[in-house]
Amino acid sequence: MPSNSHRLDPRARQLLRSLVHEYIEHGEPVGSRTLARQSGLDVSAATIRNIMSDLEELGLVAAPHTSAGRVPTSHGYRVFVDSLIEVPQPDEALVRSLSLQLPQGQGTQGLLAGASEMLSSMSHSVGVVTVPQRAAFAFRHIEFVPIDAHRVLVVLVFMDHEVQNRIIQTKRPYSPEELEQTSNFLNRHYAGRTWPDIRAALLRELRDTRSELERILAAAVELSEQVLPEGDDDVLMTGQTRLMGSPDMADVERLRSLFDAFARKREILGLLERCSRAQGVRIFIGEETGLAPLGGCTVVTAPYAVNGRVLGVLGVIGPNRMAYEQVIPMVQATATLVGQALKAGASTP
Repeated sequence: MPSNSHRLDPRARQLLRSLVHEYIEHGEPVGSRTLARQSGLDVSAATIRNIMSDLEELGLVAAPHTSAGRVPTSHGYRVFVDSLIEVPQPDEALVRSLSLQLPQGQGTQGLLAGASEMLSSMSHSVGVVTVPQRAAFAFRHIEFVPIDAHRVLVVLVFMDHEVQNRIIQTKRPYSPEELEQTSNFLNRHYAGRTWPDIRAALLRELRDTRSELERILAAAVELSEQVLPEGDDDVLMTGQTRLMGSPDMADVERLRSLFDAFARKREILGLLERCSRAQGVRIFIGEETGLAPLGGCTVVTAPYAVNGRVLGVLGVIGPNRMAYEQVIPMVQATATLVGQALKAGASTP
């Protein structure tokens, strides 16, 4: 919370709360007459103007042009979110509505894509969801299919019903019989475990084994090195074009810069990864994101987890003029529902 928030007396807090509510609802600079009507304070118009001047001096509101009205700044929104409103916990009606909109039986990718679209549609902003690394999921079945002397097709079926095919390079030729033995061994002894866990177990067994099993273990270790590549992080983003219809994003150059950041993804992904290390909902307003293209935007995120293990982050990116009291519980509830939907397919820590 900005250090200047504690300097507000009750009347200033009430006026700032009323101003932000009014601006979020209507998108027009808020004048003294409107504040006098909406705030419920029994004070003169002159007193309201004086308080507005104080709020402007503190950097909480600004006059966008020659209009006598004021709009909240990023710092004003921050004080509003941190100390002027009580964000409700997601209620049963919201959770039920979100649950009905999430796709069922479409696998992890379909679930996450559906969550991103749902968040975008309901918030009229950009829905974002980071995709968990496949290493977080237990595998159900694996097959190794020879292509040529040093290339093998890996067919990997995960417990959440996702299927991945990869072509890997081997250090030595493997016969079809060796590949079949290796896949049978892995399916029989390791199905239901995550790939990093399997590789660690294989290496332990290889150190302790001096028998015919050593040959199969050595093959399994080599083949498993390339089954899941490092750094397969990704983020799903939906609804970017919805920002084009927002009057708060009317600056063409600013919008182009924002869309460039969406296309690159790397910076957005870095911001979301920072959120995955914190519990609960996180809110970045304006320059708090640390990303210049998001200077006029707010990012609301929450991590989704299975058995206490965070798999990713989801949320929305939209203009600072956002319905915080509705968006925050929506993001929070969606994260909980996505975690519950993934529970059957994700690994136990």
